[in-house]
Amino acid sequence: MTVYLLDTNHLSPLVTLGHPLHGQVLRQLQAGDTFTIAVPTLTEFLYGISVIPRARQNLATWEILQNRFGYYDIKQSDAEKAARLQVSLRRQGWQLGTVDALIAAITLRYDLTLLTTDQDFRPIVGLKQANWL
Repeated sequence: MTVYLLDTNHLSPLVTLGHPLHGQVLRQLQAGDTFTIAVPTLTEFLYGISVIPRARQNLATWEILQNRFGYYDIKQSDAEKAARLQVSLRRQGWQLGTVDALIAAITLRYDLTLLTTDQDFRPIVGLKQANWL
């Protein structure tokens, strides 16, 4: 059993019925895996699905799906870890946005596997990640 943290790019397709990722996540849930969302990701996701022409459909689908996920709030230690990650990566020539840094900090704290297409996470030592897209 694996616990996954969804980045926005893996969460957004879930409101499109028929998208391959939608079916894959539902199958993995039935198999016993757990899918979670960090609060900053939830903010990005809700904004993104609300400003496009399919907003009403997206939000209706989300209403049905939202209780299948666990959620992680940001703690002070996450904010501190995120800032340290940003500073460390910047010194190595990498830019990591604040939301991504918070996602990384939560992923590391709970030893989750981050589902993402974002290459900005690649240099973070110890961060387990996968790309299902």
